[in-house]
Amino acid sequence: MKRALFLALSLFLVSCSQDDAPQAPGQIPDTDAAELTLQSRFVEELPTYESLPLPAGLEWVTNVEDPVWSSPEATLGGTFNISVLSFPLTLRTVGPDSNDSFSAYKRYTNLGLVSIHPNTLNFIPQLATHWAFGPDGKTVYYRLDPDARWSDGELVTADDYLFTIDFMRSEHIVAPWYNNHYTNQIVSVIKYDDYTISVEGATAKPKEELLYEYGLNPTPRHFHKLDANWVQDYSWRSEPGTGAYRISRIEKGQFVEFGRQEDWWGNGKRYLAKRFNPDTVRVTVIRDMNVAWEYFLRGEIDAFPVLMPRFWHEKAQGEPFDNGYINRIKFYTDTPQPSAGLWLNTDDPILADRNVRLGLAHAMNIDLLLSTVLRGDYERLKTHHDGYWDYSNPNIQPREFDLQKADEYLDASGFPNRGPDGIRMRDGQRLALRVVYSTQEHTPRLVLLREEAKKAGIELNLQLLDSSAAFKQILEKQHQVAWMAWGIGLTPRFWQHYHSENAHKPQTNNITNTDDPQMDALIMEYRAATDRETRVRLAHQLEQMVHESGVFIPTYKVPYTREAYWRWLRLPEHYASRTTEAIFNPMVEGLFWIDEEIKAETLAAKDRGDTFEVVNIADTTWRIE
Repeated sequence: MKRALFLALSLFLVSCSQDDAPQAPGQIPDTDAAELTLQSRFVEELPTYESLPLPAGLEWVTNVEDPVWSSPEATLGGTFNISVLSFPLTLRTVGPDSNDSFSAYKRYTNLGLVSIHPNTLNFIPQLATHWAFGPDGKTVYYRLDPDARWSDGELVTADDYLFTIDFMRSEHIVAPWYNNHYTNQIVSVIKYDDYTISVEGATAKPKEELLYEYGLNPTPRHFHKLDANWVQDYSWRSEPGTGAYRISRIEKGQFVEFGRQEDWWGNGKRYLAKRFNPDTVRVTVIRDMNVAWEYFLRGEIDAFPVLMPRFWHEKAQGEPFDNGYINRIKFYTDTPQPSAGLWLNTDDPILADRNVRLGLAHAMNIDLLLSTVLRGDYERLKTHHDGYWDYSNPNIQPREFDLQKADEYLDASGFPNRGPDGIRMRDGQRLALRVVYSTQEHTPRLVLLREEAKKAGIELNLQLLDSSAAFKQILEKQHQVAWMAWGIGLTPRFWQHYHSENAHKPQTNNITNTDDPQMDALIMEYRAATDRETRVRLAHQLEQMVHESGVFIPTYKVPYTREAYWRWLRLPEHYASRTTEAIFNPMVEGLFWIDEEIKAETLAAKDRGDTFEVVNIADTTWRIE
C-alpha cells in the first residue's frame, strides 16, 4: 500500500490519472504478438483547426535554473527486469478495464506539458518550453517544444492537444470520468499556431496550482479513429508515446517489454538527459510475491521493493546480502502520503449508521498492529490527506483503540446485545462486516485487526481477491469495507472522493458513497478558491468533516522507500530525490543505470564464492521529524 507514484509527473499533470475508474475485467483476446503493436493512420478523417493571434501582454516564463538531479555518470544500455502480479487487461489507458494494476506502466510512455522538480517542487519544462498565465486566473498559455516527437516519429503539435479534448469528451471511449473532467474542468484548448496553445480551466486558481490542476497530455490524432468500435479495436494496440519507452513486445499472460527509443527527442534536454537508462524494461507476470522473491535471489529480477517488514527483516538477509551481491537501501522522503486504511461504504445498511462507523474505528487496534506485525517500521496515518504540507489539518488525531468508546457507540447504534460467540446482534442480525483486500502479504495485518475487533463484538470477514477483482468490486460499490490506499496529488482532492455527484453510482472514486450537502458546498468552494490561504482553510474544514463522518479509518504511512537491488544497478551520489516514489522505477525518475561489467563480475564472483563489501544504505536527508 505504498504511495501511488508522486513523481509519475507526466501522470500527475494530466490531472486525472488516479481518477479514472476501472471497468469490469474482461477476457484477453486470442491475439498474436504481431497484432498487439499494430498502428493506424486516420489523419484524413480528423477535423482541422484554425490558428489565432495570441493575446497581447503575455509574460512567458520557464525554468532552466533548478539543479539537474540525474547523474552525469549514467550510461544507456542493458535490460532491466522487474515483476508484477497480474497481466494487463488492455493496452488502452482509458475506457473499460484500463485502470488495472498495470495501468501506471502504460501511462509512463507519455509526458505532460510541464513537470515538477522532485527536490525544489518548482515547475520545469517537459513537452512545453515556456508558459504564461492569463489575467483571468484560469488560463495557461504554452509554447510547445518543436523537438518533441511521438515514438513513431511523428511531430507532436498543437493539433494533438486539441485532439485530446475531442478524444476525452467522446462517448466512444466509454470513460464517464474523463468525459466529465474534460468537459466541466478543462473548458477549452485553443491553438494559436502549431506550437502554441492555451488551456482554460473552469475556475481561477493560484498560479502555483494552475499548471497542475489544468494540465493535460497530448493524444496522437494520427493514430486513433474515434467511432463506436474504438474500445474493441484499440484494446491491444500500443499507442505512440512521447516518453523514452514504448511497448515493444508482449507475450500474452507472461510479460510486457518496453523498448527505449535510441534517438529519443529528450536525450539532450536538461531535465530529461541521463534518465530512463536501460535499453529494455521487461515486466514479467509472477502472481505470487514469494515466488517473485526467488526470481530476484537468482538474479532474474534486478530490484525488489522491501517495504513490507517481513521482507526487510527476514527475507532481505543471508548469503547474497552478506556476500555483497545484493545491496539494501532505506531512503526517507518528504511527500504526501497515500490514504491507506479502511473505507466504509455508507450505502451498506449497517455502515449507514455513524455510530457503527465510529465504534468500528475505536475497535481497530492500529497501534498494536504497528508495534507487532509491522515491527515498528511504519507510522500512524492521521487523516486522509497526511503530509500535504500546510494543506494537512494538524489538529486531527486518528481515533485510538478504546473498547469503552467502541461499546458506547455500538450500544447507541442498536447493537447492545451479544450472541454466544460474543458478536453483537440487532434484530437477529450479526454485526459482521466483509473486508475486501488484494494483497496476500496483508493477511496477517487484517487477522490481527479482526481478532482485536472481536473484543468489541465486531466480526470482520476477510475477502482476499486478486487486484483486478478487488478494484472492480470496490468501484462498483459492492463492498462493505475496502482495505486499500488511494494515490496522491499535489494538493488534496475532495471532489472525487467525497462529493455527492460521485456517490451511489459505479465507477467513481467516492467509494464511501459520502452524500453531504454541507460538504458538497465546501468542496465546490474549495475548487473555486483562487488564493492559497482560502484553499488551505477550506481543506482543513473539509478534512475535519471527513474525520467527523468516520467513513475512512486511517491506518499507517511509510515516509520512506526500502529496496533491495543487485550491485550492478548504479545510483547517483544522492541516490534519489525528495519525492522519490520508488528508486528503481525506470520510467518515473529513472535515475539508475545498469553496469554490464559489474554484472559480469558479480555473477562470476558468485559462481566462485568470492565476496564484495556489504552495502546497506540509510539516507535521512529528507526525513521529517
